Amino acid sequence: MSAALLMKAMAVMAASMAAANPPEGSWSAAAGQFALGPVPAQVDLRSMLCEHLVRRSCEALDRAAERRTAAIHGGTWQAWRDDVRNRVRDDLGEIRFGPGGPELNVRAVSRHEQPHYVVENVLFESLPGWDVNASVYLPVAEAFPPPWPAVVIPVGHSAKTRESYQVPAQVFARLGYVAVTFDPPGMGGEKQAGNDHFRDGVRCYLTGHSSNRYFIADAVRCIDYLATRDDVTLARGVGITGVSGGGYTAMFAALIDDRIRCVGPACCAVPNALHPVIDVYAPCVETIAAGRFEYYDDVDVLAAAAPTPMLLMAGAQDEVFKIEWGHDIASKVRAGYAAAGTADAFAFFVDPGGHAYTVAMALEFAKWLDRFVRGTPDREMPDLRPGDFELLDPALLACGPRQEANMFTVNRALAEQLRANRSGLPIPDAVRQLVHAERVSSPAATAGPLSLAWFHHVQEILLSPEPGIALPATCLVPAKEDWRGGAVLYFDDGGRWDALRTHGMLARMAGFIQEGADGPAVLTVDLRGWGDSAPADLPYDLAGWGGRDRWIAYVSAGLGDPVLAMRIRDGLAALVYLRARPGIDPARIVVGGNGMGGVVALHVAAADGGAAGVFSLNGLATFESLAAHPDYTWPQEAFLPGVLRHYDLPELVASLSMPVLLANPLDARGAPLEPDAATAVYQSALESHAGCAVVPGESASAAEAFVKRLLGG
Repeated sequence: MSAALLMKAMAVMAASMAAANPPEGSWSAAAGQFALGPVPAQVDLRSMLCEHLVRRSCEALDRAAERRTAAIHGGTWQAWRDDVRNRVRDDLGEIRFGPGGPELNVRAVSRHEQPHYVVENVLFESLPGWDVNASVYLPVAEAFPPPWPAVVIPVGHSAKTRESYQVPAQVFARLGYVAVTFDPPGMGGEKQAGNDHFRDGVRCYLTGHSSNRYFIADAVRCIDYLATRDDVTLARGVGITGVSGGGYTAMFAALIDDRIRCVGPACCAVPNALHPVIDVYAPCVETIAAGRFEYYDDVDVLAAAAPTPMLLMAGAQDEVFKIEWGHDIASKVRAGYAAAGTADAFAFFVDPGGHAYTVAMALEFAKWLDRFVRGTPDREMPDLRPGDFELLDPALLACGPRQEANMFTVNRALAEQLRANRSGLPIPDAVRQLVHAERVSSPAATAGPLSLAWFHHVQEILLSPEPGIALPATCLVPAKEDWRGGAVLYFDDGGRWDALRTHGMLARMAGFIQEGADGPAVLTVDLRGWGDSAPADLPYDLAGWGGRDRWIAYVSAGLGDPVLAMRIRDGLAALVYLRARPGIDPARIVVGGNGMGGVVALHVAAADGGAAGVFSLNGLATFESLAAHPDYTWPQEAFLPGVLRHYDLPELVASLSMPVLLANPLDARGAPLEPDAATAVYQSALESHAGCAVVPGESASAAEAFVKRLLGG
């Protein structure tokens, strides 16, 4: 800057300070006039997003409870139950089992004879190429001549070699039942590769189903396997029981397979409002199907099992699923069974222990099996105690399942299939439907003072697109009387000032410190949870699997309003505000963003349709890459539920009617795409959209040139 220009700018600033007319006296009195910085919010920005999700999730769960209560008292129980079951089936996605299931391809692995039972280890397929590593506990034939009734024991977040699975299986075998245990995907068992239920489970959101599908499929395919054995009878159905995650599998399986005639979930059900919502606990993604809070809580899943006989079990000292929760849930499920006319088909059993499946639980459930599956309700149970059982060496239960097919590979194949089988809904309509943006109104706005910085006014603003949500924003406008011109609306997942400070990209776009600069104006906004509103860490974030992005991603998905959808609506609201701002030419607004802010910008442009242009810097190249790459570095908030049923980002770009710049698109690992790869990914958009440009490498300069071409400056 020249000396003359600097002196002129300082004179302008001095005049502005003089106009403020500070009070006479000490400098400390003048300090009271300080008014720069963000506009104070009426909410604590650090807890705003979490509080918003908690409130709305609890409201949705209240509505679900009201529907259940109305069904109990209004005589519409059957219709309500069918609705819950249908919703669960939709959330799980296709599970083929029974006569219409794929080939099991059973392979025997080993057999071990013990004094009171026999263990046979077998492999069979749940999905094509996906092995179930089953350990089958058989009664001693001399004591219990076959064919035998059977019980399935899904394993929770553990392994089938642990006490809570070996011991009950031994109890049931000693009482004349075939008991089948198997490892779930991931966890502590044999099925590890591609089955991380945190990192691989969330990928299933993209293809529009819950990763719970894979846990449930294994359980019901165990029943298919039992049906192939000559020494097993399914004449009266089967039982299913498990603890923790295994109990969770059991209660969902009972809703989709009517061969299950007796269910015994233990230490697993919880009021979702208390856990994981109010306690802000990052849950296992398979427990949170997209949109489930509006339709069913855990108690609804249990109650919708009626009339299937159920023994709900809990541990008095359970440190995870509190016993007071158990009593509350049991009373509500009991009311549901009564409404179904099967009050005697439900009971609640409390074991004095903690979070475990005990011998006492197994004996109590065996009574229910005798009554509803074996048909011998009056049989006296033997006096079995924990000391009567020894755990087998884990090596004796090993099956060596194949690892090639897993949650990751199956979901990747679904993503590939969806590429050729989209919904057919026009992309702007699909975007508005996915993000609930059919109608976005102007946000309430609180503006701070105009602060003159050389030749521009800088203004801090607080936008409120809905109650309880405040979006800090910063606006940079030429300080010219009666100025009118175009503008850049910008979103950055790193914060609104990242591209402003130290003469950053946005400052350069606006011509900051340039005398006579004619714009464009800039409005950069912290969308909820970004920048100044980044959520504070909370107690459960101390856990190795904890994290704000996981809780926010899963709970907002469970709410049916993913946080990415909320941010897109925030962006649309900011666009409505900017169009109405004095001096802004509403026809000359370019929308842009960095990182996930670029993904938001593309969606805002698609849903709105009226921007003069849109650019994405360092943004995710494709949603499918998150399903296709073994590893990824993007936050779990990036996994927009159901998106691949409708479109991927290259198709969204191809649908846009305004100029588009994609600068330095990134792969799933956050690495820049090579030029040829970037061109290949966006080939259809480049061919169908003359105004589309893909520029690998340095992104800021490309964006500056793009904005200058569209808006001048």
